[in-house]
Amino acid sequence: MRVKLGEVEALFRYPVKSMCGENLDLAELGWHGIEGDRRLAFRRVGDRCGFPWLTASKLPELILHVPLRLGSTDGELPTHIRTPDGEEMAVFSQELATQISNRHGSSVAMMHLNRGIFDVASISVISCATVNEVGKLAGQQPDVRRFRPNILIKTLRSIPFEEDDRVEGVLSFGEDASAASVTVTERD
Repeated sequence: MRVKLGEVEALFRYPVKSMCGENLDLAELGWHGIEGDRRLAFRRVGDRCGFPWLTASKLPELILHVPLRLGSTDGELPTHIRTPDGEEMAVFSQELATQISNRHGSSVAMMHLNRGIFDVASISVISCATVNEVGKLAGQQPDVRRFRPNILIKTLRSIPFEEDDRVEGVLSFGEDASAASVTVTERD
């Protein structure tokens, strides 16, 4: 039985893992998440752990880097990155890799993975009520992109953490049988 949870308030994607996200008016949802989401990431060269990706937990200023599409581009991938200093560098340039390596303190290389580079799941959903409650508990209003969601939902009941009750359920984005749907596998 379908129950209306709310409305989609915003859509986001993060073309480069741990870098600034972008708002979307619409998104193509496929087997590997939202098209163009987290398809690029810096790999820590020589790191043999199971998760070699450089993330904002290791280099917080990554979130200040902005992926850009300059010139004529085909597809969803950015062509350049704007650094916190305002410089624009080609995504796969040695100049960008060197700058990030220097900031991180060890060598990194940009990687492209068609299926994306996700920590847990290829889609992340959070409600406005949850973001507001976390902000209230923290004593500040956080930028929702800090939670790295793909889909922000304005729920009908505005109950914080209501989306946690949907674990093992299915969220459908639309009312007909062909609506995009995702299975909720765990809490965000």
